[in-house]
Amino acid sequence: MTAISFSQSKYGSDVGETSAGHVPFWARPAQELMHNLATTVQGLAPDEARRRQARYLSSRLKPHRDVHSLTILAAQFRNPIILILIFAALVSLFLSDPIDAAIILVIIVVSALLGFWQEHGAVKAVSGLLALVHVTTEVWRGGQKVEAALHDIVPGDVVELTAGSSIPGDGLLLDAKDLFVDEAVLTGESYPSEKNTGSLPEATSLGRRTNSIFMGTHVVSGHAKAVILRIGKETEFGRLTHQMMLRPPETEFERGVRRFGYLLMEVTLLLVFAIFAINVFLHRPVLDSFLFSMALAVGLTPQLLPAIISVNLSHGAKRMAREKVIVKRLAAIENFGSMNILCSDKTGTLTEGRMRFQVALDVEGRPNERVLFHACLNSCFETGFINPLDEALRTICTTDFQGHRKLDEVPYDFLRKRLSILGLSADWSG
Repeated sequence: MTAISFSQSKYGSDVGETSAGHVPFWARPAQELMHNLATTVQGLAPDEARRRQARYLSSRLKPHRDVHSLTILAAQFRNPIILILIFAALVSLFLSDPIDAAIILVIIVVSALLGFWQEHGAVKAVSGLLALVHVTTEVWRGGQKVEAALHDIVPGDVVELTAGSSIPGDGLLLDAKDLFVDEAVLTGESYPSEKNTGSLPEATSLGRRTNSIFMGTHVVSGHAKAVILRIGKETEFGRLTHQMMLRPPETEFERGVRRFGYLLMEVTLLLVFAIFAINVFLHRPVLDSFLFSMALAVGLTPQLLPAIISVNLSHGAKRMAREKVIVKRLAAIENFGSMNILCSDKTGTLTEGRMRFQVALDVEGRPNERVLFHACLNSCFETGFINPLDEALRTICTTDFQGHRKLDEVPYDFLRKRLSILGLSADWSG
């Protein structure tokens, strides 16, 4: 068997080369690639698929690791104000004032626990939601079409794609009919890309590789059969994921608190050194001057500020939770409250994503039963991607279509902007 290797050029663009030549897969015939992969349109044998799963184990995308509880707890002490309070507590102990030290430490612990409790609960809630998501795809194994998890797909697998299917890896189309794929996650293009079989020039850019499919995208309409060549880290989506594994940006609120903490620290140190120097210059006892400076540092520190901040942010997070909104970082509450207008295109995430039928109108804007009849006929016979408009029509449809027979269908596409059904009935055809 001829193995396939993948590399990346010095310009950062993928080349997807095979050992048989330095030609990317989208510029090679499908039969040649399948021969190199030792697979057929009937798919891999189950035993061979298991061997490849073990071989490509290191290439899989690693799931998002849960943040350890100790890490979340330690993050509560990164605030400069907290560090100043800890220093003040140590000074109080040094000055033989354990009561003040205990009070300061209690304030620190309460503030840290409030933040830890909220953020730890949010992380667990998100992990629980992600655990409910189990995405599978249809794959040919030994001549039979079976359901397989996305992480079980290996190079050489032949997958079956229909409307709504998530694509498990980068691959080449073997067969396609009216196939449109949403590739916005990779290209930023809001309109789905039409896909067809064939070969393309080597220099074809990512957004124009109409004979290829990519991991992380999904099918909008149509159906197809494709052979998978790349999985996990080697895919375009995998490379993009690796580049985005960065520390979350600091919110404006966190930046403001941090700057205030640094300012407070600088002022405190300046006053301490100045007062200590003045007392020494005036020939006061050195120990008394040092103790007086330390006591002044403790008094200048706003001891209740971290607790007040944490209590207020936690209260805001609880109010959001009652509205079924999970807040992962307490500092995000302040940013959310500072917004005047929130714009979102995530229909179905922040909104219900449902449509309700009101009225069917003709071209002159008058209610028309025949328009409603044909709309319901179209929605009940279509077999492509089920959209909210069809669901709304099916909900109110009471017509019996047993006397009608579907002959053909042209799925919805973003060029014609329509879905077409060809059918026959006892009274009409068209």
